[in-house]
Amino acid sequence: MRTAIFPGTFDPFTIGHDALVCRALNLVDELYIAIGINTGKRTMLTLEERIDNIKRLYKEEPRIHVVSYEGLTTDFAQSIGAQFIIRGVRNTIDFEYERNISDINRMLTGIDTILLISDPQHAAISSSMVRELAHFGKDISAYLP
Repeated sequence: MRTAIFPGTFDPFTIGHDALVCRALNLVDELYIAIGINTGKRTMLTLEERIDNIKRLYKEEPRIHVVSYEGLTTDFAQSIGAQFIIRGVRNTIDFEYERNISDINRMLTGIDTILLISDPQHAAISSSMVRELAHFGKDISAYLP
């Protein structure tokens, strides 16, 4: 069985994230959407809200598990037997950042990272941008699944 994790803060989970999940399901048998707990990061949604929102979105997809974790992503990936980490890349800046992390993760654990280039219509969408729009009272529904 090919198992992967798709880690992130997902605050909020956007249509870009959803598109990556749908594509990842074509590559793996089981996908863990893994919400990393970063106590130093201030979030718009609580951890419980993020978990509930994502679980509701994929309630009909038994191959998806929505979980939270603390610590290194690779440690969590190893604990569930994942062979892959799924990451999205919107631009060259994302690519360089993700490539460096991928190299370290592979050296530490042998776990490969699958980089999925975002769909062009989602390339400008980020959780940070959506949070900022929400903060200023703008309608963010077009960016959420």
